[in-house]
Amino acid sequence: MGRSFIWEFDYLSAYYDWYSLEYRIYYALVIFQHMYYPMLAIVGVPVNLLTIGILSRGKCGLSKCVTRYLVAMATADLLVIILDLLLRHIPIVYREHFQFLQNSIPVCSIHSVLVYAATDCSVWFTVTFTFDRFVAICCQKLKSKYCTEKTAAVVLGTVTVLSCFKNISWYFTLTGQYPLANLPWFCYVKEDAVVSQLWGVIELLHHILNPGVPFVVILLLNALTVRHILVSSRRRRRLRAHSSGESRRDPEMESRRKSIILLLVISANFILLWVVFTVFSIWNRMWFFGYDSVFPPVFLLELGFMLQLLSCCTNTMIYAVTQTQFRQQLKNVLKYPLHQLLNLFNDERN
Repeated sequence: MGRSFIWEFDYLSAYYDWYSLEYRIYYALVIFQHMYYPMLAIVGVPVNLLTIGILSRGKCGLSKCVTRYLVAMATADLLVIILDLLLRHIPIVYREHFQFLQNSIPVCSIHSVLVYAATDCSVWFTVTFTFDRFVAICCQKLKSKYCTEKTAAVVLGTVTVLSCFKNISWYFTLTGQYPLANLPWFCYVKEDAVVSQLWGVIELLHHILNPGVPFVVILLLNALTVRHILVSSRRRRRLRAHSSGESRRDPEMESRRKSIILLLVISANFILLWVVFTVFSIWNRMWFFGYDSVFPPVFLLELGFMLQLLSCCTNTMIYAVTQTQFRQQLKNVLKYPLHQLLNLFNDERN
């Protein structure tokens, strides 16, 4: 415990004015995390389990293809909460209550691989869902072949395998010891890895593939999807006006509208809650590449972690707000224990 705390203190004090506003913000965030992270875990685990259960029943009015993507996203978010929040951030915040055994088993290296693989899956499942909706809305000829349950399973499985394969490298570049410092790489880095060009390439690729590329892809696909919908809407309104002489309700456009609302809200949620961590990561890389004048405020990292983990708990609220049938199913699930208690109470009275 002492070594890890001193190590983190020395790391921060080298670049921080401890009486500055930046430090006060950092210290306030660290204190707030003692309440924030446990509450996030208490909410996040059951919420994602409920989402998986409700969506898996297939009674939310969504296609099987869309359901597969949403279930996969909820499952990945649940794994991130368990591996990253429960087994990493909470032990860091409450470090005095946790003792990690340092033995021949490389616990931290294995943990790192699992955390980064789960995080990659969570991010890239959002990208694949965005692409699926882009094809469904903008590529009608490809829709019947691509937007199927089988294709969704293949895509999700491929992303999972690639995410695991990509992050195996952390096992060989990180040690098995926990420094218990809230830094992007939370295990001690092997000495030979620190000075190697391979380590630099691995870090660079990691930041490019997550979350750099997903940001660009999601923004691009959403822009193309919205543009296509606006053009199609104007064209269909003109055609319907000429054929019927008046503007009537268009079921197809209503369906597209609901689909795009779900897509845009999920995408916006991802971008807004990941943007701070992304900015810090890029800024931090610039500092390591020799741009000493742009060392990022460390409180951005703490805030980035907090928002990133929050993104794993918000999709259920998004579904409840945007999907009527999901909202009804959620109400039924929440009412079920109350109905059982009332029935039990009435049986005892009778």
